[in-house]
Amino acid sequence: MSKPLNPEGVRRRVIAVSIAAALGGFLFGFDTAVINGAVDALAGNVSGFDLGVGLKGFAVSSALIGCAVGAWFAGPIANKRGRIPVMVVAAAMFFISAIGSGLAFSVVDLIIWRVIGGLGVGAASVIAPAYIAEVSPAAIRGRLGSLQQLAIVTGIFAALLSDALLANLAGAADQPLWGLTAWRWMFMVAAIPALVYGLVSLRLPESPRYLVRKGDLKRASEVLETVTGAVDVDAKIKEITSTIDTERKESLRDLRGSRLGLKPIVWVGILLSVFQQFVGINVIFYYSTTLWQSVGFDESSALLTSVITSVTNIVVTIVAILLVDKVGRRIMLLVGSVGMTVTLGLMAVAFSFGTLNAEGTATLPDPWATVALICANGFVVFFGATWGPLVWVLLGEIFPNSIRAGALAVAAAAQWAANFFISTTFPIFADIGLTFAYGFYAFFALLSFFFVYFKVPETKGKELEEMTDELKVERRGTRKAT
Repeated sequence: MSKPLNPEGVRRRVIAVSIAAALGGFLFGFDTAVINGAVDALAGNVSGFDLGVGLKGFAVSSALIGCAVGAWFAGPIANKRGRIPVMVVAAAMFFISAIGSGLAFSVVDLIIWRVIGGLGVGAASVIAPAYIAEVSPAAIRGRLGSLQQLAIVTGIFAALLSDALLANLAGAADQPLWGLTAWRWMFMVAAIPALVYGLVSLRLPESPRYLVRKGDLKRASEVLETVTGAVDVDAKIKEITSTIDTERKESLRDLRGSRLGLKPIVWVGILLSVFQQFVGINVIFYYSTTLWQSVGFDESSALLTSVITSVTNIVVTIVAILLVDKVGRRIMLLVGSVGMTVTLGLMAVAFSFGTLNAEGTATLPDPWATVALICANGFVVFFGATWGPLVWVLLGEIFPNSIRAGALAVAAAAQWAANFFISTTFPIFADIGLTFAYGFYAFFALLSFFFVYFKVPETKGKELEEMTDELKVERRGTRKAT
């Protein structure tokens, strides 16, 4: 029996460790938004860049390709080398990408640098939720897991803010600033959080569940006692060992199962990721200026409103952190699905009353302009308080110890692929009609309700090992029933 440490000291330590790990989410958000301030300057044929509509869209979304690939391979590498080395490599790749993008001399090498950064961000998006789940006590694991989404939305806000500040200092994104054009500094500023993330990662303890898998029980005991606050460390190690086959190397082949080639719980993770993107949240952030202009805002007001929306997202994510371990995952997701369905559905109805002006931009008459404005912000609130953070929490929790990193890698890769699809198809959907676009997202918000109701388990307050056993029982029960 190990002597328990001061509970408050343990709590502070695990919170600090989780915040440090969640910095990968900050890079995720920063990378998603930082190009928004630079892309118009690049499209203006400055410094030899000449982006047409198609190439402009690919330059924006190219990082998402790297993210999907990075997420796919992060799991197997983390199983072989550990969680911390993957974090350090992810930070290094993002640092290199930031400098390379800022000094790019053509659109080709800009895209290459963006893809390299995407590889790092994709890897970080897998490791952070897995690591946080593996070091967190069950009682506060939901709150700590939600830090990933809080870091993401804070990264988005920081990128938008730094873009605006640099553009204002120079007068415009394509104007000179400190010997370079301002848009180049927008990319290079990202090197600062990348450097911080890499240095902080070097000081983090390795995941105790990874250490048990590798047979390093001494270090695993130290982490379990000093970080997670385990009282009976020996019993906890035996519990972890019972759910991990330490004699066998984990690979993506372990995810194979009877449901369309994969284990049912892997499909749950994949579909959580896909639904999170198919409700269209990134349309609000990537194309918000167009949306706000359609309800009567000028360009500068639309930009300010986009920043305010990102702040709103941060606030409601904090609300989710306060509620998730008290209310539970399922009920919050169900409420979020209902709220998103209603707000997106009303946006679809509102845009059916829109008209095209001489420039081909949709405008809305009153009261539908007000309805669209309120519903767009309401959608952000419902998403930010539920599906935004809770999907990352569940992805860190629901998979068995024996396949967690690999399954999370596949689920995260699916999320990046879905993000890429939604981001690149919105202009096409909008050309068909904004009613069609928002109706599409509302349909998937409605489907997400039934998916959660029938397929997603509640994980509130359960240890990872305990939850693994229950999920196995659920799957056996399902097979018997069929």
